[in-house]
Amino acid sequence: MKTIKLHALCMSMAILVSAPMLRAEQFKAPANAPVPPQIAAAHSIFIANAGGESLDQITDQTVFNGGPDRPYNEFYAAMQAWGHYQIVPSPAAADLIFQISWNLSDTGLKLPVLGQLRLLVIDPKTNATLWSFTEYVRGAILLGNRDKNFDYAMTSVVNRMKALEAPAPAVAQ
Repeated sequence: MKTIKLHALCMSMAILVSAPMLRAEQFKAPANAPVPPQIAAAHSIFIANAGGESLDQITDQTVFNGGPDRPYNEFYAAMQAWGHYQIVPSPAAADLIFQISWNLSDTGLKLPVLGQLRLLVIDPKTNATLWSFTEYVRGAILLGNRDKNFDYAMTSVVNRMKALEAPAPAVAQ
């Protein structure tokens, strides 16, 4: 009787251990969906400041240096430095609109999140959102650390935009 129970226990363990491996082998990542052609074809952009929030007046503490226009100013400077697009002064003259915004948020995550940076890539002809990026800015007690976290999130937004422009590697079939 002990042998049968031991054998049944061993079989049960073998099934439990191998089940996740079988499931992992069955998963096949889908092919990357195409990036809208307007993004790859664009030569000029208009950068729109969709605004930012500030709790400075409520908390009597600076949330981060640069105020609510910091996302716009930093994103504009990053796009200029990249040099991939010509930045134009009006949406009518642009192939794409990049709309940057900053929102303070309580995401409900266990991490202390101060807010989020959001970039929308908009087709000015149709006003359709072609792509969007959201990066969360981690909160911190010290202002200098909040500034570093903000910079890290902004760098992530810019790098994700750059990666979207990079040609996708060929997928082996």
